[in-house]
Amino acid sequence: MKDAFKLIAAVAVSGLAGAVGSLFTAPAIPTWYAALAKPSFAPPNWLFGPVWTVLYLLMGVAAFLVWKKGWNGAGVRRALGAFLLQLALNALWSAAFFGLRSPLWGLADIAALWLAIVATMVLFYKVSKPAAWLLLPYLLWVSFAACLNYSLWTLN
Repeated sequence: MKDAFKLIAAVAVSGLAGAVGSLFTAPAIPTWYAALAKPSFAPPNWLFGPVWTVLYLLMGVAAFLVWKKGWNGAGVRRALGAFLLQLALNALWSAAFFGLRSPLWGLADIAALWLAIVATMVLFYKVSKPAAWLLLPYLLWVSFAACLNYSLWTLN
């Protein structure tokens, strides 16, 4: 029962970052974002929601795998601290890119986010190797998103 609570809480906290980001994203998609010149590799808008849903779920499961090692376990607090930092940077990207309508600020944030994800993966690996590997799709997607963000900045 204790592990079930931790799993639900970890997934909920991860999803909360997505919910906060969507407050900035949803209003800008049909207006500002629709008007931007986009590179040929830009995915259709409908793809982002399902991809992020899966990624937030994977992030939550990864955090759970670390958390269930025990709050006092070696490296657990540090790993979860890095996880929370990258979640904050994740939500801030939406605020910078969509909220401020600034691909440049989005690019600055996504660079910091990418580094924070790598740091989180390294720290997770020390506690739970599966947890670190669960973040790999997230790192790959954010790498792609960084390329897209850069292209949007240069095109607009």
